Amino acid sequence: MRILIADDHDLVREMMAAYLERDGGMQVMQANSLEAALREIRRSGPFELVLLDYLMPGMRGLEGLSAALLESGGNPVALVSGTAGRGIAETALAAGAAGFLPKTMPARSLVNAVRFMAMGETYVPHDFMVGRDEENPSLSHLTPRERQVLEGLTQGKSNKEIAIDREIQEVTVKLHVKTLCRKLGARNRTQAAMMARDQSLL
Repeated sequence: MRILIADDHDLVREMMAAYLERDGGMQVMQANSLEAALREIRRSGPFELVLLDYLMPGMRGLEGLSAALLESGGNPVALVSGTAGRGIAETALAAGAAGFLPKTMPARSLVNAVRFMAMGETYVPHDFMVGRDEENPSLSHLTPRERQVLEGLTQGKSNKEIAIDREIQEVTVKLHVKTLCRKLGARNRTQAAMMARDQSLL
């Protein structure tokens, strides 16, 4: 079984690939952006399943999913995320995603989920769909872009670094930080990041 994992977080991507190769006996290719993933699909595809990080560079929300589905020629494409909530998962499934894998899911469930989707089935963890928004009510008030910026804050990145990662203007990041602080009730960016970690928003 040939799988493509695209995620801009090297550690996450490499750990997922290692686990699927070791415990699932799968052949896993890797990419660190949507553009790289699309190139890999054209060069080495088709893959039996493509896993895309929802917030990696180039995704632009669900536009990246649509592009990958087009390149995959009917083969399944699923989203992976540590920040997106139930609403985004539902929208992704409606747009044709084979599934949605939260990065909080147990590693032991990953192999079965991947096999399930590669067989043409749809997979989303039941507890994610029934409990995520209730557990993190603050997250439901954030836009996808605000979640991207908040993720950057929790990683200690500067506005400039977040802007480069997400392909937006630095002034736009500053505006999002200001809005985030207001929505989360934080005094500054540092407190917003601490609140996100303490409340497991990401």
